[in-house]
Amino acid sequence: MEFKVNELEREPIEFALELAPGAVDLGEEAEQVGKLATSGLAEVLHEHRGPKDIVADIRLKGQFAGKFQVPCARCVEAVEIPLAADFDLIFRPTEADAEPLERSITAPETEIGYYQGDSLLLEDVLREQVLLALPARTLCKPDCKGLCPRCGENRNLHPCHCDEGPSDPRWEALAGLRGRIKS
Repeated sequence: MEFKVNELEREPIEFALELAPGAVDLGEEAEQVGKLATSGLAEVLHEHRGPKDIVADIRLKGQFAGKFQVPCARCVEAVEIPLAADFDLIFRPTEADAEPLERSITAPETEIGYYQGDSLLLEDVLREQVLLALPARTLCKPDCKGLCPRCGENRNLHPCHCDEGPSDPRWEALAGLRGRIKS
């Protein structure tokens, strides 16, 4: 769904959608399972910077809910995660803050996103919000055994029969550490 500034200036737009899997490209980070429900309100906020300098910011306030699959951090098996979150975001045209010199930004400016041209895509906003809501590390179960570093076998499904082989001599200084810690 595209929000155009000239349409939003006439009146705010309420939205309520159910997006099919694949409608929002989440890259390799996650995969959408089932529909992604979202609803909210899009409106224009006019920022007056001077007598003739008015910037049309887009405010997007809403929520989303859906199920996603992410790989386990140890065994890379798919883990289903339900997510739901609210968002209240401000987007400014990219050219509004374009300055030839570098400058430091204020704390409130870190909360502002940017849109190009005269419109903002809801799918782009949802991609960002879903990726930010995902946990940094996901495990299929707390005691996941992961993959064998030698053969790649999933140790949760089958015990690995790889021999340990010679250890790296650089780690020999730490070889007796486990026994000293336990005693």
